[in-house]
Amino acid sequence: MSAIAPSYRNLGKHSFGRALADNDENIARALAGHQPITSLLDLGCDDGSRTEKYARAAGAEHMYGVEVVESRAALARERGIDVISADLGGRLPYDDESFDAVVSNQVIEHLFDTDLFVSEAFRVLKRGGIAVTSTENLASWHNVASLILGWQPFSLTNVSSTGPVGNPLGLAVGGEVQPPVPGEVTWQHRRVFAARALVELHLAHGFTHVTLMGAGYYPLPSRVGRLNPSHAAFIAVSGLRG
Repeated sequence: MSAIAPSYRNLGKHSFGRALADNDENIARALAGHQPITSLLDLGCDDGSRTEKYARAAGAEHMYGVEVVESRAALARERGIDVISADLGGRLPYDDESFDAVVSNQVIEHLFDTDLFVSEAFRVLKRGGIAVTSTENLASWHNVASLILGWQPFSLTNVSSTGPVGNPLGLAVGGEVQPPVPGEVTWQHRRVFAARALVELHLAHGFTHVTLMGAGYYPLPSRVGRLNPSHAAFIAVSGLRG
């Protein structure tokens, strides 16, 4: 295993990066197909680079973000994004029906109160607006294979402040993938969803026309995930507020 692991991780990093890019394309496509969008809120906007990409796809004139790590929020502000530093585990600091679009990418899995998170996205969304939520897929084939081997799923190796645990092939093992901000625990995963659960969570909080998208399909080409999102590496749902 020790001889195989480095080669696997190198291949995995390439596949992971391609899947992330395809997932971003799915999000941008969902936003571009829903017009008009003037204001866009990115929950967990990090340094704002993805926020800019989503805003361009949506044609949004005004970009807003929420980011808990102040150093990352400062970088996003340099990009012209109106960012508030706040914990996404609580009520959002915005009035009801404030935005045409609400996006969150690789955020919901880091939170304890996912009901509050989705309900808050619904609350601040204008009627007729669109929300897009994306996360890793607990039912992806590489996570399923890990469980069959008796290992921690790849999507749940970062659950300890001591470092990655339970999967010798995980990308975080050996320092290949580091938390974006050293010392921060916000990178840990608390809850990971399968596709059906993510869809039903949004339906339960009032979203309509909920659509599922997938990206990444290890070891097959990433875009195969669009054909079978239920077992893709990344899943995203878009939903409307009626």
